[in-house]
Amino acid sequence: MATDPICGMYVEESPRALKVARNGITYYFCSESCLQQFQAPELALSRLKILVALGAILTIPIIPLSYLPIITDMKLNNYLLFLLSLPVQFIVGARFYRGSYDALRMKAGNMDLLIALGSTAAWLYSVIVTFAPGFFGSLSQTTYYETAAVIITLIQTGNLLDHITKRKASEAVRKLVSLQPQIAKILRDGREVEVPVERVQPGDIIVVRPGERIPVDGVVVEGGSAVDESTITGESMPRDKKPGDEVIGATVNKTGMLKVRASKVGQDTVLAQIVKLVEEAQMGRAPLQKLADKIASYFVPAVVIIAIASSLLWYFIGKIGLTFSLLAFVSVVIIACPCALGLATPAALLVGAGKGAENGILIKGGDVLEKLQKIDTIIFDKTGTLTKGQPSVTDVIPVGKAAEKSILYYAAGAESGSEHPMGKAIVAAARKAGVTIPEASNFEAVPGLGVRAEVDGREVLLGGPLMAKFSIPSAWNRLQDQGKTVTPLALDRKPVALLALADTVKDEAQAAVASLKRMGLKVIMLTGDQEKTARAIAQKLGIDEVIASVRPEQKEQIVEKLQKEGRIVAMVGDGINDAPALAKADVGMAIGSGTDVAKETGGIILIKNDLRDVVTAIELGRATVRKIKENLLWAFIYNVGLIPIAAGALVPFLGPSIYQVLPFLAAGAMAFSSVTVVSNSLLLRRFKVPSI
Repeated sequence: MATDPICGMYVEESPRALKVARNGITYYFCSESCLQQFQAPELALSRLKILVALGAILTIPIIPLSYLPIITDMKLNNYLLFLLSLPVQFIVGARFYRGSYDALRMKAGNMDLLIALGSTAAWLYSVIVTFAPGFFGSLSQTTYYETAAVIITLIQTGNLLDHITKRKASEAVRKLVSLQPQIAKILRDGREVEVPVERVQPGDIIVVRPGERIPVDGVVVEGGSAVDESTITGESMPRDKKPGDEVIGATVNKTGMLKVRASKVGQDTVLAQIVKLVEEAQMGRAPLQKLADKIASYFVPAVVIIAIASSLLWYFIGKIGLTFSLLAFVSVVIIACPCALGLATPAALLVGAGKGAENGILIKGGDVLEKLQKIDTIIFDKTGTLTKGQPSVTDVIPVGKAAEKSILYYAAGAESGSEHPMGKAIVAAARKAGVTIPEASNFEAVPGLGVRAEVDGREVLLGGPLMAKFSIPSAWNRLQDQGKTVTPLALDRKPVALLALADTVKDEAQAAVASLKRMGLKVIMLTGDQEKTARAIAQKLGIDEVIASVRPEQKEQIVEKLQKEGRIVAMVGDGINDAPALAKADVGMAIGSGTDVAKETGGIILIKNDLRDVVTAIELGRATVRKIKENLLWAFIYNVGLIPIAAGALVPFLGPSIYQVLPFLAAGAMAFSSVTVVSNSLLLRRFKVPSI
């Protein structure tokens, strides 16, 4: 059995089933409408916007006309309510009838069936009262047009928000695809020829100049350069490439010219695999079945059985006549109409999401909130998430009597024109120390080796490989053991200092990790960086489990492995390389300063870039789900409590005439239940951010 990626219903994987293949994934659909929504999401979204607008325009006047004496002529008032509610019931609410048909075809009950059943019973009862006012007795003149209209419009509004969230997910995939260059420069008969990237074949030699993106995966055959792989690996430090080294498509060549032999093209590239992983995780997994749907799966058949049984019982055994027997059936179905049940979840979600936004936490859907309160494992990306994402100078260690400002003066002068992150970090450190940056001459950046320049007439060498023949102090190994990048500095061919650089930890990271561990969560660091650097950062933060040197697809596999072990996993990341894991995790949390792809893939965006908001989000999720369950309990008590009365529990005591006043009781109880649910949800506004 497969799961419909649109509605979540189970579909048999038969040759005749509705299906479509995309990026190597086959999706199955329960109906033509779900298939059309999948294939043309923009069209489906625009149609839904029109339906919600129509529902709102017609429902807003229905409410005052139902409860206020605006039109004193009851017959005229009912005619007007009928005309306003008719399009809401059968145009705005058409999807509930289609969903009911699909549910019955699949022999399953869902909220669509419960909404269609309850709203139709309320609307048909109102139509009979309007056009045959004496049918249910002279006292039974109450109509329920507003009940049907409010339920349909409210739930369609929730569906619109769900569609918007799904569109954001598809935008993440489009932005991933846009990272790949459209044109590649390949060598043909000794000449450079520009061709569409789709026409690049394995074995073609591609020329990539500084500043250009590498179009496909390949191997360097000539040249040397530093390549910025942050779009794929998430690591801030460019990697030096020389002949024989592999390069990844969509990464940026920074310094020298490269000639690359294409090895993987089309759907085989690393970027294409990331796109496939993200789309598969977003659309291929079974959607979380909401608690209301679970209730509906049992509640619908129970209501129908009770309604039919009560009607037949009173007709054949109670001998109360056909009119009152029909009224018994209608009363049970109307009482079961899920007004409060329909409000229970969206009311709490609305307040919870508002409270989150107030505290810099954007929550994209109710399933995200429901999963938050179940999280037992949280995975952090390192670079840009736990750390600041940019290198900075952490140590300046003189060799001999050189002063720190003098060291920074020459090092920053040599790097003053560099675009390399390490060079920018050295210049920033010099400025912070109050050093005036001198101009350099005869600047030469040797790809993969370092920098050579002249500053104030002195030769400056900066970079490890350039200094290989000089003796290096023992501090080198100590700094490297701390996960730092060590860059030696020489003046006139004499070593004068070691500069250590590292991606420093965010100020609030340690407190956030400690709070999560106190909450009983398992905390894991996942990074593409080397083991030594990762361990050094983890030790500072108190993280015990570290998984280093992993590729984007491996991150997703690690999340899946933990899920198969029965863990509910949250992933916190900021980069394109985190997108597959963010999509695969039960809850993906994207850092606000991260890439658009990460933010659109994650279910939660932490706008303030503060890791303490991870703790706040989990606590808010727990509080919101508590409110949802309380609301569902209130709504369920209302439905279950009044159903016996609707079925005739009071008839032996008060006689069949009870059905003539039951509509008044139902209207009052329905209003009380809805007010209770909304009021209980509003209590979430008292939620306080935990002190960390």
